[in-house]
Amino acid sequence: MKYSRYLLIGLLALLLGGCGTTVKESLKVQPALKSPVGADKTVVILPFADYSYADNLDSAYRRSLYVTENLTDQLVQNSFHLPVQEDVFLYLVNQNIIDVVAYEKKKTSMLEDELQDEWSAEMKQHLQHYIDLTKRRSNNAPVLESPGTHGLSQQEVVKIGRHFSADYILRGRIIQFKERQDPSWAPWKKGVIGFVTGVTNQIAFGQADADKYDNWGNMIAGGTYGALFGDRSANWPYTGDADQSIFGVSGGQMGNTIVWGAIGAGLGHMAHKTGKIPQAVVQLRVWVQDAYNGDVVWTNRIDVKVSPETVLADYQYDALFEEATEKAVSTLIGDFTATL
Repeated sequence: MKYSRYLLIGLLALLLGGCGTTVKESLKVQPALKSPVGADKTVVILPFADYSYADNLDSAYRRSLYVTENLTDQLVQNSFHLPVQEDVFLYLVNQNIIDVVAYEKKKTSMLEDELQDEWSAEMKQHLQHYIDLTKRRSNNAPVLESPGTHGLSQQEVVKIGRHFSADYILRGRIIQFKERQDPSWAPWKKGVIGFVTGVTNQIAFGQADADKYDNWGNMIAGGTYGALFGDRSANWPYTGDADQSIFGVSGGQMGNTIVWGAIGAGLGHMAHKTGKIPQAVVQLRVWVQDAYNGDVVWTNRIDVKVSPETVLADYQYDALFEEATEKAVSTLIGDFTATL
């Protein structure tokens, strides 16, 4: 009775103590860590050219905004002065350097809504096929009409620098901004069962062209391990007694082999859809031009790949892309400031 009372008191304390909120803040520019390397210098950030095969204008704009915000944070961290980005955008529009295109409603929105419903896996594959097909057909604009893919003469660079009283003009291109699967086979990333069946499947059959063949390979690998365990070590469900019968079926050692082989094949089938490790890939090229004559004073390129460290880490793509972009931009700006 005392244990029940203690348990009830503990539950009440947990409920009363858990009625708050969790707040996580992240100040991107830390005043205590600011560097004076860029003091008294002004940088103008121009829109980045997007060569990452953007499926629509909205996603291209979001990618460019993501990169620009991280560049702003890193430059401010190094004490550079920057004009407001909207003012830069307005000036470029007024000078007919870039065009403003209204965002259209996504043509695939209804299909994507249907994709979230409880359709079968086959039906979802068909829906995804039509979504991808619609995006490919609506993306017929040549690369030179994509956001940010415009050239500037030295005179135009100098004119921009003079308008904003800038020392440098920062330009760049987004080469890659995509998601993929991490090729790592580390068991702390893929999970134990996915690692065992997946490695065995790859070694035995190599790379399969179809998802179905990979599933078969995982089931064969899992069934083989299960059968070996049932034949050599298992004492369940059959203990080996001659008169033992389960649901009217007698077995023995062979029965254990069959049962554990089936269990292993089932686990292999389940593991086929597990062990997926998302990876965010960000590749950028940045140029810095002298705002007084248009000469390129520095350029570099970086490729960053970010994936979760373990199966318990954050697997959401927004967190992975945020970390990848921050790392790419901070490394590039760190290399640039080292030359000053």
